[in-house]
Amino acid sequence: MASQELKIGPYTLNSRLIVGTGKYASLELMQQCHAASGSNCVTVAVRRERLVDKNSGRNILDFIDPQKYILLPNTAGCFNAEEVVRVARLGREMLRDSGYQGAEWVKLECLGDTKTLLPEPVGTLAALETLVKDGFHALVYCSDDVMLCRRIQQAGAAAVMPAGSPIGSGQGVLNPHAIRLILEALKEKDPAYPIIVDAGVGTASDVASAMELGIDGVLLNTAIAAAKEPLKMARAMGLAAECGRLAFEAGRIPRKLYATASSPWEGRINA
Repeated sequence: MASQELKIGPYTLNSRLIVGTGKYASLELMQQCHAASGSNCVTVAVRRERLVDKNSGRNILDFIDPQKYILLPNTAGCFNAEEVVRVARLGREMLRDSGYQGAEWVKLECLGDTKTLLPEPVGTLAALETLVKDGFHALVYCSDDVMLCRRIQQAGAAAVMPAGSPIGSGQGVLNPHAIRLILEALKEKDPAYPIIVDAGVGTASDVASAMELGIDGVLLNTAIAAAKEPLKMARAMGLAAECGRLAFEAGRIPRKLYATASSPWEGRINA
């Protein structure tokens, strides 16, 4: 069987799928989808997420079992290095002594604009350097530029997380060639270094094909939360991550221009 465990910084995940908390119709549905996905890591937007719903008075953390899930605070909604560092530190303080695992790491997002939600590379690197000095294990959302990913690895990131396509777009991995280049460049230095596709997947086949490239995991949210039947999609995504990893480890056959008979020509019966 494929190895589904994945070590990132101080934590070991038992699934290669990381899920989110946004856009669900209810907290109950979110909780059910987390369970159906098989993931044990949930990312929470420290700046955007209302931990307590002002209408119902319910806390989102009441629907995430600290015995089952590691929280991954993220800096979504930040547009410069100063904001990223401030929100990351806020997330750390929020989780310390809370009973949840996750205070030691952060998903670093430094966005360029509100239209594309693509990462801003200069601010990303500046924030990363500060957070590494501050003791964080940073998982860095970035573009699929191999040179930038090298810089991020060299700067001490715990994981590189290139976007498959724009956040919430459902387009899947638009440039698998770029992902292959990133894998080759970063794994050459450290074969165990985690590379995770973050954002843009729309359905289970996107997850499976991404995993078949050799990446270590997939982070997603909208593809489950906005599906027609989120609970079914959550289960599909978990299975796709497992299936894709297994296929990668098995090794696909080469693509060929012409047919190759499944049965041997030798020893065939002469008519």
